[in-house]
Order: sequence, then C-alpha cells, then structure tokens
Amino acid sequence: MLVSGRGIVWAVGVIVLVGGVTQRVEARAALSQEMDSVERKQMLRNVSQKEQMLNIVSQITTGSLGTTCVSDPFHRFVLASLEVKRYDSARQKADLLVRVLRNLEDRSEELLKAMVLNLLASDEVITAARVVLRNDTQPFVVSTHRPPSHYPPTEPNPPVNASGTKLSAVTNQPWYDDSGNTSKFQNHSIVGKLGWWTYPYFHCRSKRWLLSYTVPITSSSMASSDRPAGISDVGLVSLDVDVTSLDINQCDPETSSSQQQTSQRDTQFVFFLGTHKCHRNSSECVFTPGHGWVRGGYRCQCRPGFYPRNKTFNGTHVEVAWEGKVERNNPTYEMLYVCRPCKKECPECHSNKPCMAHYNWPFRIALLVISSLCIVLSFVMMGLVYHYRSVKVFRLASPTFLCICLIGCTIMYLEMAAIFPVLDTYSCIATKWTRHLGFCITFSSLLMKTWRVSLTYRVTSAHKIKLTDKQLLQWLTPILMIVLVYLGAWTLSATPSAVDLKDYSHLKFKQCRYDWWDHSLAMGEVLFLMWGVKVCFSVRKAESFFDEAKYISWAVYNIAIVNIVMVTFHLIIFPDAGPDIKYLFGFLRTQFSTSTTVLLIFGPKFYRIVQGTGDQYDNRARAKGVTASFSLNGLGVMNEEPADLSQENEELKEEIQKLAAQMEFMKIVHMEMNNRHLKPKPGGYFSDKNSVINTAQSPGAKTNPPPLQASRASEGSNENSSARLSPAAELASERV
Repeated sequence: MLVSGRGIVWAVGVIVLVGGVTQRVEARAALSQEMDSVERKQMLRNVSQKEQMLNIVSQITTGSLGTTCVSDPFHRFVLASLEVKRYDSARQKADLLVRVLRNLEDRSEELLKAMVLNLLASDEVITAARVVLRNDTQPFVVSTHRPPSHYPPTEPNPPVNASGTKLSAVTNQPWYDDSGNTSKFQNHSIVGKLGWWTYPYFHCRSKRWLLSYTVPITSSSMASSDRPAGISDVGLVSLDVDVTSLDINQCDPETSSSQQQTSQRDTQFVFFLGTHKCHRNSSECVFTPGHGWVRGGYRCQCRPGFYPRNKTFNGTHVEVAWEGKVERNNPTYEMLYVCRPCKKECPECHSNKPCMAHYNWPFRIALLVISSLCIVLSFVMMGLVYHYRSVKVFRLASPTFLCICLIGCTIMYLEMAAIFPVLDTYSCIATKWTRHLGFCITFSSLLMKTWRVSLTYRVTSAHKIKLTDKQLLQWLTPILMIVLVYLGAWTLSATPSAVDLKDYSHLKFKQCRYDWWDHSLAMGEVLFLMWGVKVCFSVRKAESFFDEAKYISWAVYNIAIVNIVMVTFHLIIFPDAGPDIKYLFGFLRTQFSTSTTVLLIFGPKFYRIVQGTGDQYDNRARAKGVTASFSLNGLGVMNEEPADLSQENEELKEEIQKLAAQMEFMKIVHMEMNNRHLKPKPGGYFSDKNSVINTAQSPGAKTNPPPLQASRASEGSNENSSARLSPAAELASERV
C-alpha cells in the first residue's frame, strides 16, 4: 500500500509539472503572437503614413498642387527624414560663419554681403544663403541665391540683396521658427552641429524641393541645443540646398542595399523604402534612377521560379494598377502585374512552355534491356569458359585472362544503367567509375596477352622466355591500382556532379560535368591505347594457334577507332544533341567497342566448340612446325594446373611420327640421288606422274618441265602424297 501511494503521488506531481510547463509555453506563444500582431499593425500604420506622404509628394511634383501655392506660406513640408550627411561641408561652412559673427562686433552691410556671397560660392550644393540680424524695429536681411540651372547667368556673381523687412515676412519663411515649434526641423544627432536641418519642402516660387539649414546667432552663454532659436537674441544664418535631383527609392531595404553602392545611395531619398507595389511573393523591386520625386521609380522583376505575363513591369503602371485594385477592385493588377509560377521541374522560365528536355523512356528502356542482356550473356560466357577450360582452344588462350576481359566488359555495359535516369551526383559517380574502370580492365587484359606475344617473338637467343599468367597478373595489378586510386581521389576531392545543358530547342537536361579530371584521365587512356596499337602492330606477323593474336589486334584497333569516332560525334558533329541522342551515342559506343570485342575474342572459340574442333589444331600452324605444346604465345602450357598425362602422351606420339616420316622421306630422296638407274614403282610417289616434283626436289635436276605439265603433276602428287604421307611428312618435304 505504501509503495502504491508513493507511485500515485509521483504520477500526480509529474502531471502537475507537465501542466505547468504547458501553460507557460502556451502563455509565451500567446505573448509572442500578440507582440507580432502589434508589430505588424505598427508596421502597417507606418506604411500607411508613408503612402499618404508619397501621394502628396507625387501630386505636388507632377503639378497637382491644389491650394498649396495659392496663398501663404507658399511652401509645403513633407515630414519625411532625409539623410543630410551628404551636405556636411555646407553645414560646416555655415557653422563657421556663425562662429565668426558671434565674435564680430562690427557687422557692416558690406561685410555681411561678402560673407553671404562667399558662403554661396563656396559650395555648389548651396542654392541660397542669408543672414538675418535683429534691429530695434525690424529685422535686417542680407540674402542671395543662384539662378535656376535652366537660366544661364547674366552676371559673373549673383546679386546680393540687403534690406530691412517686416518681422511677419521673416516668420512665414520655411527656414525660420521663433515660437519654439520644432515640427519643421529634423532631429538629427550630428556631433558639433550648431543648427538644425528642416524637413524637405516644396518651394512654390522656384518650383523646387529644398532643404534648409538654420543656425541661430546667439552669444556663447545663450546658445541652446534643445530647440531651434529665432532672432530674438542676435539673428540667424540660413542656407538652402536643392534636393530636387534626388530619386525616391520605394524598393525593399534588403534589395536596395544589395543592388546599390553607398555612393549611389547618396542620390536617393530612402525614406519611402518598402512602399513599392510589386507582388511580393512572385516578384521583387528593382530601383531605376532618374525619376525624381515621383512614385513608381522602379520596375518589378519576377523572382526565380516565376515568369512575367507582361513583358515590362513599369513601376508607374504598377502603381496605377494597384490603386485601381484598392479603390475599384479592378482586375488589371492581377492579370498583368503578377508573375506566374513556372513548372515544377523548371527553376527559371520565360513562359509556360516546358523548359526541360523530354526523355523518351520506352526508347531508353529498350536500349537498357539490350545492355542488360549483354551483361547476362557475359556471365554465361564466363561460366562456359570455366566449363571448357581444359579444351585447347580455351586452355591455350589463358582462361584467367578471358574471364578478366569479360568482367571488364560487364562493367562497361553497366554504364548504360548509370546514365539511364535523370543524372545527378550519384549517377555521375557511377558513370565515371563504370566507364573508365571497365575500359582499363578489358583493355589491360587483352594488352597483357599481346605484350607477352611481343616479348616472345622479339627474343633472338635460343633461351625461351617463360611468362605465366601469374606473372602477367603481377603486371596487371599496378595498372588497376593506379586507376582505382585516381578514381577514388577524384570522387572524394572533386565529386562529379550534374550540370544543366541545352539542346537544339534550348530545352535543359542534366549532363555530367567535365573538368580537368576527365581530361587528364582521357589523355592517359589515349596514350595507353596508342601503346596498345603499337604492340598489336608489332605482332601482326606472329603465328599462333587459333589466330588468337590476330583477333586481339583487331579488337584493339576496333576500340581505338570507335572511341575516336564517338568523340567526334559528341564534340564536333552533335555538340547540342538532346538526352536521348546522347544516350543512343553511349549505347552505340558500348556495343561497337565492347560487344565487338567479345565477338572477336570469344566468337571463334565457341564456334570451334560447336563444330567439335576445340581440341584440334589448324593445318597452317602444323605446317609451320608449331607443336601442340606451344600456347598462343609460344610459351607452352601454363603450369598453374596439373599436367594431363594422356594429352602429353598424344603430343609425344605425334612428334615421333613426324620425325619418322621425315627420316623415311630423306632416305628415299638420297636413294634416288645415288641410284638413278632405279625406276620408281608404278603409281608410287616417285612415279612419272610425280616426276615434276621429283625433279624439283632432286638436287640433280637440271631442267624444268613446262608449266601445264608441272601443274598437272603437282595435282597428282598432292593426291598421292595425301594418301601415303601424314601432314608431318608434308612439312618435312617442304623443309627439304
């Protein structure tokens, strides 16, 4: 009972703890959502205020002034902060002038005119400058301004006006504030500044957007930095800067910072960032300079994965369409200025048309099935080679290297499976490995056998070179290791990947990337192939059983020719072929090189097996004196397997019969030479029918018979000799 009670207490405690944690998480989530909602509302409120100010600015700039310039004060402020660091040089000169005037007791009119004129001429951004001094009755104003840029100057220096004016005329100016109201001045924290910058305003008389800097002329003890001062103390210095040439930038802050450099942003009015009307999910804003103080100074550009319905998304048109959508629910904005999504397989597109090349899957499957059948046949042939390994036609051709050749061919067939799907990184890795490793195994196994023949026939001494299959495998292993290490380093350091290519119809498809790893390995294979062709050419006259060396040479020549032709097709004739054509080229290269090699090497052998002559030597080799104990390279049967005693007895019996036939023939020849009075038996080898041969073979013969008689005699002698003598005797007769 005590144990069960403790368990209940623990369970209740865990439930309470979990419930408390859940409540805290829910409370935090609700608080976070509430904060996000507040921030979102505040952001929307700010955007709405900016929209209102932007509409006012655009209307004023385009001439829709309304009552702005009908009556005083003949200017209109826009409470939008403007970056003023670009005008620091003008501000510093105005501050310097104020410092001079504070400490100057004699403020004569001529001196003030010179100061104002120098202030105007010292900086090109200053369009107007003035000094206002307090008198007992009325303010005294000394001012000057530049003529508009479209009016050429008529005097070398702009005129300077100096006169007294009413206080009301000064207080109505946008650069003056004597009431302590700071609503027209920006709150910029600039170290060392003595005055304040106004918000930008539109000046009706000059039809320009201006920015004014006002500095009060007060004594050091009365100077205050809390608010802009009027002329209640001494006076003020003010200058105007023309900001009409600035361009309003409505794009997003991130886009603007990435597209524009700092020097370019000095010519932009960035207060209205984020007020563009581009569809935010499908397009992005791109700022275009040169529009000035109007909205729509941008263009909308579709994001990756979208395409435009309309060719151009001019910002001015987008603004009008957006206004129609909001006010009148006009569908123009949705129809023309919202980008449409591309197809799923297209990361980028320009229309609704497919951008990826079409794959003819039935065609590719048919080629893959044929390659798969070739792989199955290769395994079947490996089993047959093992089964008939004791038959002369396979035993003399080295079954070990025949199986290695079939393994290489199988790997090369697997390349068709690697390039069958839409290529990616793994498919490209498999493609590189199957192509190059299969070529190395197949070509090296053939070349090792041919190289053994070359070494044997280049020997000039009586000593016979003996190279077994085991020794050739020791030469083959380093070649394979070099290729394996190269492919492994390639895969790990610069993993093959798929890139986009375009066919003749400009449709994209995936293709494995080619770089210097491919080029280096290709050059190595070309050199290896050239060496193989040289070796095969050197053994072109070498005699071997079953013409093994000749078929290997043909296979090597075929591999070289096929690779050269297919590279020409790929790079020169059809460089922009589609994926199915390239797959067909790969299939043709595999069949013409690999399948042809299999047919040349294994076709004659299996043909002899079917005919039942796999253990019989051809007459030409026997006529040349090549015995059964010689393999294809003249080295004798490889000693990796136990010797067949019955086979050796048969070979020895054949050699003895050959020697006996040669001795008998030599005895008859010498008997004829020394006993010319003896007449041959009728129908014998040295009868009248064979007199031509007897005369030709007899050392004492002095005359030659007529050609026709010689030909008839030779036919008769062939019939009789074939009836009496063995092939060994015929060989002996040729040598004598």
